[in-house]
This record gives sequence, structure tokens and C-alpha cells, in this order.
Amino acid sequence: MTETTRPIGLLFDIGGVCVRLNTNPKRPTSPPLTKKNQVLSPFQAILDYEIANKIPPGWVNFSISRSAPSGSWHRLERGEIKLDADFFKAFNKDLSNPELWKKFHETLQKKQSATGTPSSSSSPLPPLPQLDAEFLFWEMMRISRTPDPYMAPALKKLKASGKFILGALSNTVVFPDGHAYNTDESGVKGQFDFFISSAHTGLRKPDPKIYEFAIREMNRLAREKGLREVGASDIVFFDDIGENLKGAKKAGMRTVKVNLGRTQDAVKELEKITGLSLLEGSDRARL
Repeated sequence: MTETTRPIGLLFDIGGVCVRLNTNPKRPTSPPLTKKNQVLSPFQAILDYEIANKIPPGWVNFSISRSAPSGSWHRLERGEIKLDADFFKAFNKDLSNPELWKKFHETLQKKQSATGTPSSSSSPLPPLPQLDAEFLFWEMMRISRTPDPYMAPALKKLKASGKFILGALSNTVVFPDGHAYNTDESGVKGQFDFFISSAHTGLRKPDPKIYEFAIREMNRLAREKGLREVGASDIVFFDDIGENLKGAKKAGMRTVKVNLGRTQDAVKELEKITGLSLLEGSDRARL
């Protein structure tokens, strides 16, 4: 399929793409985070936490990524462990790993040296930051409570058109029974023909197998609709994380990067891909 050929399948990440931060959470927010009404990703929630608690920006993401694939966060998103006190204890331990902290500090010094920022390579290693892993986790989860003002209406229009198979491909967690976050309060999930959850499949982006799973789901629905077989190149995947997009591209999909705070740009790209008008007049005027 060429770049201008209309796809059969449209595949979306959820956090940072289809949903945004709930700016009026019921859960108390202490220590306080900076007020950013346009937060669209868990990455922004992490940055806010780091800034508010004087933690070097990037440490949390560094810790999580470097603890893969056996870190507590990755195991939770693969559904291998429960979201309980044991998880929070393990997550806190991952965020307090002295070896990773040393590597992170060395990485910072290399970046400072490369950019000409004054630093002392002989400076002592700062003390490990003290984090509240449980509080941080729930700050990251809050993003799933409010539909994105640009992407959510676009999804409704795409579904109403009946021209595409809409799928979600998201790294997720399983909330305890009865938890409020188990409900589709945003209404976003209801727009998809299928929803692939990492915690329910045991596969987590960017594992190549999860993209293969998505392609099979697209084909299953294509058969039900009497459509031709769907190849990877018939699918366009929207995500806000480069590593996940690289995995999709390796699987043969077309990809679109959704930049933090710029979902309207992604919707504009959707318009080019689908040939449909998806932005409202006032939203289009802001582009």
C-alpha cells in the first residue's frame, strides 16, 4: 500500500492519543503537581512529579525503561502480577535502584558534556531520590478518565462513516474488582471494533507478537465484514511513544507520531489519510 492509499484498519494507542488528563481528580493531589490543563500523557504526569519533588527530570522513565523486561511495571502491564501492595513495593524498589541511579547520573554528565553545559565529572553521586511510587502510579493513571477533545470526536466520526476497522492497541493494567477505573467513563473504548490490552493478552508493546496479534484481529473483523484480507501495510498506527511506533513499522504498518499536546495535528493527519473531515471549524482554525 502506498502512503496515499486509504487504509482498511486504523489502530490507536489510548493514553496520550485518545484520552487526556482529568483536571479535576477526586483523589487528593499531595504533594502538589504543577497545573497543566493540557497534560495528555503519563510522561507529563511523571515530569510534573519530578519537578514538584526536585527529582532530576528523566529519572523515572530511565528507571522504568532500564528495568525491562522483568521490572515490576513491565510485569504489571503484561498481567503477570496484581495491582496491589506488593506491586507498589516492587515498583518503589525499581525506582530506588542504586546501580541504575549511578548509570543515570553518568548519562546526565555525558549529555551535559556534549551540550557544553558546565558540569564536574568528579562530582559525588547525589543521593537517591525518595519517591512515593503509589502516588506516582495513580497520577499516571488519571489520564484515562477524560476523552481527548480532538481525537475523541474524530473517532466517533470515523466509526459513523463505516469505512474503516477501528482498533485499540494499548499497554494497560488490570485494576482491582470494583475499582472505578474499570468503567469506560470516557466512552472512548466503545468507539473501537476491538481493544487489545497488554495486561489481558500477556503481550506488551513493542513486542513484535502484539502487532501480529493486532493484524490477526483486523483480519478476523475484515472477514466478518466481507472485506479482503488485511495486510500490515493496510493499517495505520497512532502512538505517542517512538519505541512503540518503531515496533509497528517493523511489523509493516504505517505509523503516525502523536506529539504531546498536539493531538489536533494527529487528527489533521487522519483527515489526509481517510479523506474525511474530522475537525470542527473552531478547532481547524487553531491549526
